[in-house]
Amino acid sequence: MSIRRSRPRISPPRGTVTAVADWGSRTPLCTAMQGIIRLIIFGQMADKDLPTCEFETDSLIVRLDLCFAAEIEAISNVIERVIKIVSMMSCASGKEFEIETSLREALTNAVVHGCRLDPEKKVQLTACCDDARGMLLIVRDSGEGFDIDSIPSPVVGENIFATHGRGIYLINQLMDEVTFRAGGTEIRMRKR
Repeated sequence: MSIRRSRPRISPPRGTVTAVADWGSRTPLCTAMQGIIRLIIFGQMADKDLPTCEFETDSLIVRLDLCFAAEIEAISNVIERVIKIVSMMSCASGKEFEIETSLREALTNAVVHGCRLDPEKKVQLTACCDDARGMLLIVRDSGEGFDIDSIPSPVVGENIFATHGRGIYLINQLMDEVTFRAGGTEIRMRKR
């Protein structure tokens, strides 16, 4: 499916959200926002740069593609908007807490560890939902990546007393499937 751009590309000021939607002729705007929604946070992203979503089917309820500057302050704004749309579309209904917490951890890791808090770098998020497979969240950063096997368990030994290092552990506990790709610069999380 493609996104129809009927408006000229204008870079929005920092902190604003622009929504571009392609509802096609099959779905009127007033019916629960079915179709593809593309949100652009703090700028625009080329289609070729978007993570692939294996949910590209006719049963796709919603797909969100976001790109934002690697700033801690942007994370809550992004999550709030994603959860609002997820709730409106009844994607993974009743599992909003797990999705929100996992997404917060993944985005924080991307901003802090992947992009090293560099606002010139971008974090990408794709969220897809369909009735059969639930919710898929893909977070990608432009960092160097990491080896998942080198991350110590936060529930063993002295790590229990650490004040950080629980994000990946929480994500694995809250989501049904978690995979890392592209050398650790991309995390895919699925909730049914």
